[in-house]
Amino acid sequence: MKKFLSLALLLSIVASSQSAVATAIPHSAVRIPQSQRLEPSKKSWDQAAKLVRKMTVDEKVGQLVHVGINARFANQQSPFFKDLQRHVVENKIGGIIFFGAPIYETTHIANRMQEAAKYPLLMSLDAETGIGMRFEDATNFPWAMAVTATGNPEFARRMGVITGREARAIGIQHIFAPVLDVNNNAGNPVINVRSFGEDPEDVARFGVAFAEGIQSQKVIATAKHFPGHGDTNIDSHRGLPIIELPRARLDSLELLPFRRAVEAGIGSIMVAHIALPQIDPEEIRPLKNYQGGDAEAGAEIVSEKAFIPATLSAKVQSDILRKEMGFKGLIVSDAMSMSGLTLYFTQEEAGVRAFLAGTDILEKPENVDAMLRGLKAAVASGRIPMSRLDESVTRQIAWKHELGLFKNRFTPLDQIDRIVSSPDVGQLADEIANAAVTLVRQSDGALPIDRTKKIAVIGISNGFDGGAVMNPLAGALRSNGLRFAQAYLQENSLQQNVAAARKAVGEADVVIVGLYGRVRSGAANSVGIPENGAAILREALAANKTVIGISFGNPYILSSFPEMKNYIVAYGDMPSLQRAAARGLLGMQPFTGKLPISLPGLHPRGTGIQLAK
Repeated sequence: MKKFLSLALLLSIVASSQSAVATAIPHSAVRIPQSQRLEPSKKSWDQAAKLVRKMTVDEKVGQLVHVGINARFANQQSPFFKDLQRHVVENKIGGIIFFGAPIYETTHIANRMQEAAKYPLLMSLDAETGIGMRFEDATNFPWAMAVTATGNPEFARRMGVITGREARAIGIQHIFAPVLDVNNNAGNPVINVRSFGEDPEDVARFGVAFAEGIQSQKVIATAKHFPGHGDTNIDSHRGLPIIELPRARLDSLELLPFRRAVEAGIGSIMVAHIALPQIDPEEIRPLKNYQGGDAEAGAEIVSEKAFIPATLSAKVQSDILRKEMGFKGLIVSDAMSMSGLTLYFTQEEAGVRAFLAGTDILEKPENVDAMLRGLKAAVASGRIPMSRLDESVTRQIAWKHELGLFKNRFTPLDQIDRIVSSPDVGQLADEIANAAVTLVRQSDGALPIDRTKKIAVIGISNGFDGGAVMNPLAGALRSNGLRFAQAYLQENSLQQNVAAARKAVGEADVVIVGLYGRVRSGAANSVGIPENGAAILREALAANKTVIGISFGNPYILSSFPEMKNYIVAYGDMPSLQRAAARGLLGMQPFTGKLPISLPGLHPRGTGIQLAK
């Protein structure tokens, strides 16, 4: 086994990198040519083919599996560190996907694992809203739907440039974004504001711009969740969505953004755990001894009968994506631990079937050892042909060569605070937020807020934030001189908190309600708000008070309160969006955003009252 990075080696990495660390370029000046592509060169392919011929079967199989972790400080003798090290050294995994963690710990442990690996690891990250989606100490951009609400795809491109730049700075080479799902189902509990909207042309335009920005920084972008997770009402973390749609409909709507991304040179595509029986009608049944997956306890949805998910379907991956659409990049599975898959297949069988269907990277298995056992047994028996194994491994190694990982796999810690969260990053987040916030409904005299009235500001959340989630809204209002009573409710709020909120609303003339019904993957109450807060909101509306609802999450929540006369959509709870909404309430900035989705039976796509400053 290789020795771990010595202090001298780390210092040499830092020193050698100084020339590569440049002052951040103002992103308002960045424009990535539409034709720019990131793909392995002939030299990278040749180098990969030469290496694969020398690799053992175990080394090849290991490359297919990428484990998921939440990085943290860990002593080298700790169980956490040693288990991850075992996957790298003994199981010979191909990469790691990082979830929520401190930045420096992530980069440090990535360096440690790169040092332990025989072949460089591909490091991945969900970064739909920039790296701040996973790291609290980085800037979190507004959700995709907010970006489309601005009407300006250049915001998406600039956001992609920063996302790629910051990912590189912390040792990430593979981004699981953009989301290219067309969210045309108002009841979707898992995509929602993560989508660029309900119009496939909008989704394609903004999504491709975001991807091109990412790839301009020599980081792989990933279009997800193929063939389209937008028209579902089940969260695939909790069960298997079944989409009864004909191929003609898929071609005209769901597949259009992915086709455009392929044409633009996207580096990878993630396949979803969704069933399309009109494409692949193979029936499947749940396992009798199912032990659970990614869903919250007790939240799983078990169907008596379902159909093969796209992640295991050659008709979806090999026939449509590879042959018909001509995609030559990396096919990545959605997390192999999600209940939409683990309800029906063991990890041994799931890995084999996904790989034979066309997948190159099996992301985040529920049981890494079991999946590797299944793959190795399938190779030994001939079920997985060696030619198929070599194809995927060569593709992944070629990308690692193209990304420069065989020349330098380490990331200097010294560069991070020179690049991540530089002033231009926060500036862009504010620019997007200011242009995105959408005024959907307004009654006479409600806006801007009449400061002479008695005002209450109430936050109603489907999370468990203890009130911290509404601090940016309340702080922005107070810092600009607004006086108000404040209350906050979540599902498990105590009765005295509910009573205090009811009292504050009852005594107010104007009630500002922050509706924090956010997308919470795997949660039973995703995109909704708890009944204790909803009941108080209904009481305020029935009392004919001036109620101003602001959606800091699910924009469709107006359908639960159609009598609300004042409604603003901010698309997310990011501080930039909350501050922008507060300034709009006070008349300090205009409302210019337009809905990228329709609110069924209430407002069409494109709605947005343009209110001057």
